[in-house]
This record gives sequence, C-alpha cells and structure tokens, in this order.
Amino acid sequence: MTRSAILVLAGLCLLPWRGMAAVPVPAKPQDHPIALVGGTVHTVSGETIANATVLFDHGRIDAIGSAPEIPASCERIDVTGKDVYPGLIDAFTHLGLTEVDAVRATLDMTEVGDITPNVSAQVAINPESELFPVTRSNGVLLALVAPSGHLIGGTSAVITLDGWTWQDLTLRAPIALHIEWPAMALDRSGATPDSTLQRRAETRDKTLASLREAFESARAYQRARAAREGTVPLHANDQRWEAMIPVLEGKMPVIVHADEIHQIEAAVAFAAEQKFRMILFGGYDAPRCADLLLRYHIPVIVSEVHRLPLRRADAYDDPFTVPERLREAGVEYCLANGERTWNERNLPFQAGMAVAYGLPRDDALKSITLYPARILGIADRAGSIEVGKDATLIVTDGDPLENSTHVERAFIQGRQIDLSDKQKTLYAKYKQKPRG
Repeated sequence: MTRSAILVLAGLCLLPWRGMAAVPVPAKPQDHPIALVGGTVHTVSGETIANATVLFDHGRIDAIGSAPEIPASCERIDVTGKDVYPGLIDAFTHLGLTEVDAVRATLDMTEVGDITPNVSAQVAINPESELFPVTRSNGVLLALVAPSGHLIGGTSAVITLDGWTWQDLTLRAPIALHIEWPAMALDRSGATPDSTLQRRAETRDKTLASLREAFESARAYQRARAAREGTVPLHANDQRWEAMIPVLEGKMPVIVHADEIHQIEAAVAFAAEQKFRMILFGGYDAPRCADLLLRYHIPVIVSEVHRLPLRRADAYDDPFTVPERLREAGVEYCLANGERTWNERNLPFQAGMAVAYGLPRDDALKSITLYPARILGIADRAGSIEVGKDATLIVTDGDPLENSTHVERAFIQGRQIDLSDKQKTLYAKYKQKPRG
C-alpha cells in the first residue's frame, strides 16, 4: 500500500462515526417510563382527549387520560399545544427491499421463478436503507413489506421502521401469501392483431392452470405430510408447499394483487373454490363489484389514491374516490402508498386526497392507522392509542393529513426515534451554499 493511501485511510478513521453512518443509530429499548403531557390525544379507536397525558413503559401504553398517576421516576415530555396520534401504517410497500430502481443490485423484492411461496420478504430487508428514516420522518412507523413475484411471490411481514437487523424490525411474520393475478380481459376493439390476442389468451390460461396446479400440489403434499407425520425425514420436506399449508388451513390469508374488474371477479371465484381467506390489493375497480366483496367478506387494500385512471373512458377523479365509494358500500378497506417506495412518506397525503374527494376525515385517518391494523392482523399491537398496545406514537404540530404539518417526535414501542434523515441533511447543507 502506498504512503498516500495509508494517509487517506487514517483520515477516514478519524472522522466521527455519526458522519460515517448511512442512517441514524437505532434507538435503545425503553428503560424508564415516559409521559407525554398536555397534548391533544387522538386515540382513533375512541374519543379525542384534550390536555391529556399518555404514559408508557417497557414499550407498552400504561395509561391515557387527563390526570393519570405518573411515577416519580417518569420522564415528562411537555407536548402542550401538540397532537398525539398512533404511528401511521403503510399496508403495502417494498421498503428495505429496493433502494434505487435504476440500480439492479439494490432490488431484492422478486425471487426467480413463478411459484415461490416459500420466500419470506423480511429476511431480505436492508435495515440500512436511507428510505426508512425519510419515511418515518412523516409519521409512517409501521409497514407491510411484501414480495413482488411473477405469480406466487411469497409471504409478507409487518415491520417497524427502526432496528439493527431484520429480526429487530419484524413485528409479525408471516402476514399473508401474495399472488399476482394475471390480466383477464383482451382488447377486441380491432387495435390488436388476432395472433397477439391468441398468444395473450394462451399465456393467461397457462398462468391460471399453473396457479391451480400449485394449490392442488400443496393440498396433495398436505395430505401426504399428515399421513406420514413423524416418519418423513427433514430433507424430504418441500419448502414451497410447507409455506402454503397455513393458507390451506385458513390460518393465513392470501393478498391477491388485482385492479381490473375481470381480475377481481376471477380471483374471488378462485378463492371461493380453493377455500382460502382473500385480501384484495390494488382494488381500482373494487367499488364496481362491492356486492361480491361483501358476500365473501373480502377487505381491500387500496394501492394508491394518487394515480391515473385505468381506462380512457374513466372520469379523471375515479382513483381519488375509490376509498369513499368503498366506505359507502360498506366494504372493509385501508390505504397504501402503492409500489413507489421512494415516496412512502406521502402515505398521509394519499389519505388527504381521499378526504378532498368525499372521504370523511376520521375515516381517512383510520384508513392509515386502525383499518390496516385490523386487516393485517396486528390490531392487538398497533393502529390506535389504547392501554396495553405498543407505544408506537407520533407527536405533530397539526393534522398529519395536511402537507404543512411536521412530525416533531416519534416513538416505536416506547423508543424515541431520531427523526434526522438524508433529505434534512441535504437541506441543511445547501442552505449554507448561498453564504459561500
């Protein structure tokens, strides 16, 4: 090694560790009681309490009210004039699985092969993603991280957005198996050649046959496994079909990715045939088949509100009114931010847009807190401010659905989170540039 190279390395070693870190250091576990005093507490599941206190210890909420008993050892944080909300939940994302779309080496949300139910999204998460701190700076503290496969992509997990490892991040896993439903409708307007339509129809039918065959194989494996319980060596297990057994037993739902009405109808029919619990993701045309969804008790994760109409003949505001039309129809729903991972911080503004197009504000807030918690099966831990739930909270200077609102504090399971991020660092840097 040359002398100059040694000097460069020595200089790097002398730099402060914080300057070298890609993201803020994860918070330590809560080791003393904390009370947020004097704020307006929006429980979401119940009443809004003015001039209230939220007391939490060991990561769980112990008391909420106007005058709860506060231990002498408690750290008091004055939040007078501020608002306290539960941490926001993004019901579908690739956070931690993708960093820069143009750099293939940073994309790890898709496994090789069409049938990969054994893939677990959480084990591939990169805890050092710079998108985590940017996202939580706007109040999103929990997210469903899902794989993106060609047909059966694998299982998803709900994670918190702070931790050293993927094990630290994982709140609950697996949550659901994911299926990408193929396009069903064919363009018969004459604009597409008949040969092309025939190939597309053949591809669609082949894909559906592969999906049905996968479920049949999984059921056959389940029966063989039960018949040979305790006698089959470990190496004889097929991990693909092992991963599908909870679905066949009704213990884990399937999130089906579908937007267009023919896709949704076909997916619901398949779910009824195969007798699995279905959650619809995407749901652009879900209001058009609300009766079908109600009949089979299928909730909808609306993939995004900020999107273009699906068809040229659709009204410009059709995407903006999907949540309100689902609410009016009585369909259980929640909102996600789509697959635009770099913009996950905009989740509350998706809800805000839905409010501008008819969705009541209280329902919009629940659509990114309590509703996703219920649909994803984590309502015992998150989604509202209640005694016994995780102390996963945000403190704001206003309505989180408004662009002008700032998140001033955040807590994940009682740990106070560092809200610095790359964008804030760059803002501080370039603010100095005009000064020379």
